Amino acid sequence: MIRVYDFLCLTDHMFELFVSEEIEEATCPECGTKARRIISGGNFKLDAMSGDYPTATAKWAKHHERAANGKN
Repeated sequence: MIRVYDFLCLTDHMFELFVSEEIEEATCPECGTKARRIISGGNFKLDAMSGDYPTATAKWAKHHERAANGKN
């Protein structure tokens, strides 16, 4: 299966490639050095309005309370 993966080269350039899951190395398009596939962080956001995530809800409430009082 082909997916998008993050790669990091020896000179710290990070880039994404659509490759097969077996591919663990690639060539950096910026400098040409060897790059290894890395684990990248997920991209999600908790719904603070739902109340299902107490810490997210508390953070949301605190932020909006400060904004209402004119403090950022």
